[in-house]
Formats: sequence, structure tokens, C-alpha cells
Amino acid sequence: MTFALGPRSASAGYRLAAFDQIGSTNAEAMARARDGERGPIWFVTSEQTAGRGRRHRPWIAPRGNLASSILEVMGVSPAIAATLGFAAGLALVAALRRMSIEASQRSAGSDHMKFALKWPNDVLAGGQKLVGILLEAEAVADDGLAVVVGIGTNVVAAPEGTPTPATSLRALGIEIGAEELFAELSDAWAELRGIWDLGRGFAEIRRLWLERAAGLGENVAIHTGGATVEGTFEGIDETGCMIVRTAAGKRVPISAGDVHFGSARSAGAA
Repeated sequence: MTFALGPRSASAGYRLAAFDQIGSTNAEAMARARDGERGPIWFVTSEQTAGRGRRHRPWIAPRGNLASSILEVMGVSPAIAATLGFAAGLALVAALRRMSIEASQRSAGSDHMKFALKWPNDVLAGGQKLVGILLEAEAVADDGLAVVVGIGTNVVAAPEGTPTPATSLRALGIEIGAEELFAELSDAWAELRGIWDLGRGFAEIRRLWLERAAGLGENVAIHTGGATVEGTFEGIDETGCMIVRTAAGKRVPISAGDVHFGSARSAGAA
């Protein structure tokens, strides 16, 4: 089976660049944007050799996993573009749910078949990381902003020794191929990107995201720079910041950091 767009994505005018192997789909997408590509176009492979996640951590996709990046040049600010990552998480969960119905029925709806969204950009299955999302933006000619959303999914294998324990679809008993998942993802993306609507629909995206949020209402510790903020995860605001209520009752917005549910002691000094 080869990579192909889903019917909704194809009819919406998306294009596709598929590779047998590539260093990084995000890097390729941004390089094309610098050369004049305006999108919307997907870059996809089942083997990525030099990918990276947040904070420049490596994200390697061995053959059989799915590395995909969507490029679009937009007339929005970087702050608004950043909220597109929440739509990406929702799109991936929608695709996974459609494809895992049979496996979920076999497991009688057990917890490891329930997908959750971890702020700011992970998809979890049974508390383990299944998907990582990396959003990058760069100004290009004509005052446009090249926005690349990279979505890496552990289809057949998961890395070991990661800060958050990882899993794969295969380990969950979901036997699908990267090509099948991508077709579903491309269609789900077309739908959620339409709802997001250059940030005008973020209120709806935010509502949908919070319905699937991991750890909402629980204790959380966020390591950001050299500091740690502890409190209760109350939600996300209209800009996508995580809102944490501290023991003193102060509501603190968090724009970036490593999130651990539980206390700072249980999370360690990561």
C-alpha cells in the first residue's frame, strides 16, 4: 500500500509529497516553504532518520511508523498559529478512534484504548505517549507565515528511555499500517483545520480539546526553565496557555514547559 490522501482532503485541495525514507518531514516542509511552496501540502514517510521533537529532542521513526508534516503559509501571527497544534491533536485522535473501533471492541473498551490529549502537544494511550506533535513557524516573503505541523505516530514501535513512557499502536493490539492511518489523518485534519479557521474557531477547538484533556482537575508539576510550578490543572485559556491554580489560589498561565501529573517530587527534577 502506498501513501494517499483521504477523499475529503483531496477534494479540499491538499497535495502530498511522500517519501520512502527522509531525514525529517518538518525540515523538508520548511525548506520547501523557503523555496516558495505555499501549500497546503503534506510531507509523509514511514521511515524518518533525523526527526526531532520539542526542545530539539530526537524523534526517530523506524520503518513502519508514521512521520507526517503539513505545510501551509498563512496570514496570521505566530501566537495564533501556535493554537493550530491543538487542532492537530484532535485530528489525530479522531483518526485513531475511527481505526481502532474493532480493537477497542476486542478489549471491551479497556483504558489503553482511550486516547487523551496531554498539554501542549502529545496524544496518550493509557497514560503512555503514542503521538508527538511539533509546530514550527517562520516568516517568508510577502508577509506570510510558513506554518509546519509535524505529527509523529508510533505505529509499529515506540522509543525506550523517554521522559514519558511511550507505546505503539501495535503494542495496543491495533494492527494498522502507516498508510491507512495517514489517509484517515489527512481527512480529519481537513475537518479540524476548517473548524480552527485561521484562529477564528479556536474557542470550539479549545472546547473539544478540553473534553479529551489528560489530567484535567488533577495535580500537576510543570518544569519550565529553572523553575517548577505546582498546582491543579484547571484548563487552557483563549491563547492555549495551560492554567494552573497554585496552593495559594493564584491562577498561573503556562506557555511552555515539561508537564508531569502529580507532585514535583513524584515527577522528579526533569
